[in-house]
Amino acid sequence: MTHMAPVILEQPPLLAVRPPETVSMRTRDGLRLDADLYRPDAVGPWPVLLLRLACGRRTAMTTQYAHPRWYAARGYVVVVQDVRGRGTSEGRFRPFEAEREDGADAVAWAASLPGSNGTVGMYGSGYAGMAQLLALAERPAALRAVVPALAGWDVFTDWATEGGAFRLADAMGWALHCAAESARRLEDGAAYRALLEATRALPLDDEIPSRPRVLREYARHCHYDDWLTTPGPGGSWDGLSPRHALSGGVGEVSILQIGGWYDPRLTGTLEAHEALSGALSGGSDSAVRLLVGPWDRHGVAAHARTEGPAPSDVPSFDALQLGWFGRFLKGEMNGAERGGPIRLFDVLERRWRDLPALPPAARSLHLASDGLATRHGGGALRDGAPDEAFLDVLVHDPRNPVPAVGGHAVPGAGPRDRAAIDARPDVAVYDTAPLAAPLTLSGLAALEIWVEADAPSFDVSAVLSAVLPDGRVLPLSQGHARVEPGGEQRPLPVALRALCATLPAGSALRLSIAGSCFPAYPVNPGTGAEPGETRLVDAQPITLLVHGGGTRPSRLLLPARD
Repeated sequence: MTHMAPVILEQPPLLAVRPPETVSMRTRDGLRLDADLYRPDAVGPWPVLLLRLACGRRTAMTTQYAHPRWYAARGYVVVVQDVRGRGTSEGRFRPFEAEREDGADAVAWAASLPGSNGTVGMYGSGYAGMAQLLALAERPAALRAVVPALAGWDVFTDWATEGGAFRLADAMGWALHCAAESARRLEDGAAYRALLEATRALPLDDEIPSRPRVLREYARHCHYDDWLTTPGPGGSWDGLSPRHALSGGVGEVSILQIGGWYDPRLTGTLEAHEALSGALSGGSDSAVRLLVGPWDRHGVAAHARTEGPAPSDVPSFDALQLGWFGRFLKGEMNGAERGGPIRLFDVLERRWRDLPALPPAARSLHLASDGLATRHGGGALRDGAPDEAFLDVLVHDPRNPVPAVGGHAVPGAGPRDRAAIDARPDVAVYDTAPLAAPLTLSGLAALEIWVEADAPSFDVSAVLSAVLPDGRVLPLSQGHARVEPGGEQRPLPVALRALCATLPAGSALRLSIAGSCFPAYPVNPGTGAEPGETRLVDAQPITLLVHGGGTRPSRLLLPARD
């Protein structure tokens, strides 16, 4: 069991739970927010757990968490609330706009409910995780502990874009769900049916792939057009983001962040941990911890099937936060906060690793090639830069873009074998020699690549993988960069995600380079046009030139050795 899970020497008897009640509060601007209330049927008072949802309170996020009755039976008052404009709560839903003020109001109200002892903890993943972080900015006195999961830190860079490219599949899928809920609330049956159907099969082959007809026709029901067209970072995006809201500190609160290696928002989660660790102004009984496990954006744990020992125990979100809330809301000495500030799950060795901080990307492996890296075996990764310059040429064809497979890219996230993708002629592949001994990579990674194209705009998709002795190619880290007209940097920096993996002896490390990763990001038409203005017919083939060696050394930067 990971050190952040509870240590329970004697399991207390479960409590009876009263039937749920529907309760309401008023925000500071007068809107009614509705919630379901679950209380132990016993003498209290009890700490309160608050879950604020944009997906409808009646679901109680049970796809990722135990039902609220489970927590109530263990001595908590549980409040599951529809955020503004969702479920039966009043108002209009505009993502993240009101969660700072509404969240603080909800904490104060929840602390005053019957059976409450006046202390509140918050939980939830994704949007509900961001709602916790935004509520922290108001420093509500009753809020003592939060457990945001798979949340991120900045709406522009963690939810809307990555590396300058729009997060097409992720943003479109969520927007369709939001629009369908808005149509349902308005009893717009035709819109609801069309939007719900689109959630089940994203309309990516529309005339305008990044702005399909169903979202153009029902744009009034969601935020998608704003996210697609509003430039950033900064500006109006700052008003939505915990990164900006929490720049003044967080007060006296204990924070356990849960991240996932296959969650699109992991980079923001890591940045949040660094910022919150420095911003904590609480006393000795406050703590900031980070746990990153093999979870995807839905909180599902995915394991790569490898030889060796059985998988280490991966605790549920419920076990993790039950220990955290027991420690910081009830004062139980269960050791939930013990260990280092960061704990990472090694996705290949399948064990947990404790770190005081994430090691930087400091060790270099240089790209080398005979000019045929798009043919299997032509490219290599070496410790030293090759003296001789090389040039690899790959052609991106928009009619057959390189698909997103594995890693954090949506859809298809997880430890999926990408060997067939790397065999395509539009993917350049660079391998190390087979490892003579196991190699542990735990920390940050980056890529500096000398690349140019015959188009004003182009994309670079980079995937770092383990090539296992059985031939499977499992993604470990990934990065994407969109180069706009006039925006070329030499070399081009591509931010790769952090990783934690121990490659076994006989395996190899692989870097794959392509001109697309669809539908995780829109196909770049090569013209510099915005995605929302690009028709399917507008996209043109793009030739990428990858340089290395000599005066233009392209290199991969890996975590410094422990």
